[in-house]
Amino acid sequence: MNKKIDLCIMFGGNSTEYEVSLKSSYSVLSNIDKEKYNIIKVGITRDGQMYLYEGKDENIVNNTWAESTAFLRKALFSTSYGDRAVYAVNSDGTLERVAVDVVFPVMHGAYCEDGRLQGMLDMCGVAYVGPGSASSAVCMDKAFTKMLLENYNIPLAKCVYVVKGQVATEFEAIKADVEQNLGYPVFVKPANSGSSVGVSKARNEAELKNAIENAEKYDGKILIEEAVIGREVEVAVIGNENPIALTCGEIISDADFYDYDDKYNNGTSTSQIPASVKESTWINLKNTAEKIFKCLDCKGLSRVDFFVCGEEEKIVFNEINTLPGFTSISLYPKMAIHSGYTYSSLIDKLIELAIEEKKG
Repeated sequence: MNKKIDLCIMFGGNSTEYEVSLKSSYSVLSNIDKEKYNIIKVGITRDGQMYLYEGKDENIVNNTWAESTAFLRKALFSTSYGDRAVYAVNSDGTLERVAVDVVFPVMHGAYCEDGRLQGMLDMCGVAYVGPGSASSAVCMDKAFTKMLLENYNIPLAKCVYVVKGQVATEFEAIKADVEQNLGYPVFVKPANSGSSVGVSKARNEAELKNAIENAEKYDGKILIEEAVIGREVEVAVIGNENPIALTCGEIISDADFYDYDDKYNNGTSTSQIPASVKESTWINLKNTAEKIFKCLDCKGLSRVDFFVCGEEEKIVFNEINTLPGFTSISLYPKMAIHSGYTYSSLIDKLIELAIEEKKG
């Protein structure tokens, strides 16, 4: 009989996408084949405290997991390379070693998806699902992503970069740059944020100033992009050195744009899988998504988002998500399931890829 894999599911995090992580983690825990894995649950609170959690999965999704100390023990990963363990603090101050073969960080946003967590796990010598620290950092930063992909002839929306504080001293110059090179409307985004947190649409000078000030609350670097008129189409990519784009899905948003509430709260948007595009457009999306995945040195999985514009269906890259949502309504697992995976076998494949990459 094969030994079960010691799998650590990480959730929560000091991030604006904390609640999304709880929903994603619950979906993973509800669908994983527990005959194959010893499940270790490690939660991180909003203020960054790490705990070994031994309570019910339902308390994760309803955000009460951290309320009962009976199921919590402070925890830390061993940074002794090769130890591959979490150490939990007992009530008497002693430490209990909990072995970990692989980590699935079902976490999104800052401190989770931006390379910092991945760097810590690299120091620990632990295999983990998703791209490495450098790739995660670049992909999380929308400005860095665009700067890099410009060298590979990827079709991109025109944009202007702003550093926090410039709006107070240089707004007139920013406004002139936007009006001359982009034109209204524009989308204003924190460079390092996911799930559309802090994103606003600006249609005039006053809205532009407000949008930049709002984005500054979430990051020190702001991206101002031209508004691309097109359908929002996402591509699920899986693999390591030889990634495969599985299929594409189209977001049919009920909001002005696909914002945080529309993604996770309102439930009024719909999706179509596969997206209704020409065969030639799908081939273009597939080839471009796989190229982006490799150019950015991604591993395991990513969701690559595009705009598909006009009757000619020209594609424009929007952004990449290295740890996309795994909630019950998230598009990445839905696209994988459409392509022949079950939710359970998708998790198995991602863990297999993580272990394969670590061995490599």
